[in-house]
Amino acid sequence: MKNTLTPSSRAVNALKTQFIADALAMPVHWYYNPMDIEKAFPGGIQQFEAAPDFHPSSIMSLHSTSSGGRHLGRRGANDPQPQVVGDVILKGRAQYWNVPNVHYHQGMGAGESTLNAYCARILMRSLADAGGHYDKSAFLSAYIGFMTADPPAHPDTYAESYHRGFFANFQAGLPPEKCAMTTHDTPSVGGLVTVAPLVFSQRLQGVGVAEIQALCRKHVASTHPDESLMKVCDRYVTLLCGFMEGPDEAGAKALLAEAGKGVAGMDVAALVKRKLPDLQVVGRLYSSACYISDSWPVVLYLAYKYNSDPWLALRVNANLGGDNVHRGMVLGALLGLLHDNVATAWFDQLVAHEVIGQEIQALISPAAAPR
Repeated sequence: MKNTLTPSSRAVNALKTQFIADALAMPVHWYYNPMDIEKAFPGGIQQFEAAPDFHPSSIMSLHSTSSGGRHLGRRGANDPQPQVVGDVILKGRAQYWNVPNVHYHQGMGAGESTLNAYCARILMRSLADAGGHYDKSAFLSAYIGFMTADPPAHPDTYAESYHRGFFANFQAGLPPEKCAMTTHDTPSVGGLVTVAPLVFSQRLQGVGVAEIQALCRKHVASTHPDESLMKVCDRYVTLLCGFMEGPDEAGAKALLAEAGKGVAGMDVAALVKRKLPDLQVVGRLYSSACYISDSWPVVLYLAYKYNSDPWLALRVNANLGGDNVHRGMVLGALLGLLHDNVATAWFDQLVAHEVIGQEIQALISPAAAPR
């Protein structure tokens, strides 16, 4: 049956579902052994949970606190250079970084949002403040102000490589538009988590798909300058715009299959038809890690297989581990355009649901207003 909601209602549901997916996967983010998820949460993640104290797969102690990527060496006690983690961003939280098995989202409670979800909110507010107009400089200014706040304006302990690289360059005196750092994990699914609000605000104003793709490339490049990621971003924009039209299940699957053609050797319909266990698809055929070469096919696979049951899709995604938070946000935005049941049932259980709901309305309502 065709989705009878308006495009603006679908966009609201999609954004709500994106935040739900983030909080749902948070407690088992970057768990790479599914049995560790079962051990921590018997039966798997089925609802919002707090982050456990112990993280069996955590390598946060290996990540650089002075730049993007891993440690290149420890600074000496007399080194006057400020550390990015603790001195520039994540103020007061550096003590968690050099301890084995600390959870990436240490201390976060059930239903709380991770740092990248907060970054999606920064973009939502930036767009709403500018009447739906995207201004890269305004976004970067808001991003810098948010990230350098003291005390931090978010509950998270971890900042992905791209945040640390950006602020290493910023601390070195580069202008904000030149601060994006390229590392081994620049082409990662985390680069797509702020895309959906930008797509929805522009599409509801009547902007064409090609123009939105160009704008999203410009936005993503401000933090994740990588051409392979840009190509996926183009396909993600096309999918979001197509799903905003409310296709039926067959139509949605056709759009997902078309998106899969951009992945070498991928036929998402044929893959789902093989009825392999999800852990064989995600973990063997494709990695559960952040790299876009694997995470994007996983999003398409889960969206296609669980198209009619988005809550199951989000739970499966969470329990597959790896970079399930950022993968889940991309998946949630897509499936939230097709179904409103997850947003209706779970959004009000998010810790910050009232203010997030207000921010979503401030973005979507003016964009959808008659012209």
